[in-house]
Amino acid sequence: MLRPFLDSRRMEAGCDEVGRGCLSGPVVAAAVILPPDYANEFINDSKKLSKRNREDLITEIKQHALSWAVAEASVEEIDEINILNASFLAMNRAVEALQITPEFLLIDGNRFKTKLDIPYECIIKGDAQFASIAAASILAKVYRDKLMVRLASEFPGYDWEHNAGYPTPKHRAGIQALGLTPWHRKTFKQLPDQLELFKNA
Repeated sequence: MLRPFLDSRRMEAGCDEVGRGCLSGPVVAAAVILPPDYANEFINDSKKLSKRNREDLITEIKQHALSWAVAEASVEEIDEINILNASFLAMNRAVEALQITPEFLLIDGNRFKTKLDIPYECIIKGDAQFASIAAASILAKVYRDKLMVRLASEFPGYDWEHNAGYPTPKHRAGIQALGLTPWHRKTFKQLPDQLELFKNA
């Protein structure tokens, strides 16, 4: 069972993002405030759960959370400010979208940047330690996976419905055959030999 909070005396929001290592699509973040007495043995790091488990937990999280929100940073923003800063931007947007202002943020990872007047702590592998961070990772991943499935119907040939934009062999084969789409991150190395990709972008 993951820990319910870092400090029970305050209202904490767990924050996480998905999609940093992808070649295409936005980076997506979520923020979740869970009740201090909430417990669910099935909530865990989204990467350790099956697709069905993640989707089953979505309704559970949304029903029991005191507040939750999902936000994006676009491909254009990723290319303009870099993926790390875009991840921070998405997490800040998710926190700002919460209907309740948290007193403290639990951030998955080792770095964070914000202009919000909310104290925070970065926790390495926090999604495997705290329920609120794990819940945020589940919301963000399910949201982003569904987005990439929708985009796959508009831009077939990249296998986004299965790889969610990550650099798999099928994704890179699609890039080599079809070139780049508007959803590809132009500042990322799309292929090992970086062929002439931008002609179709």
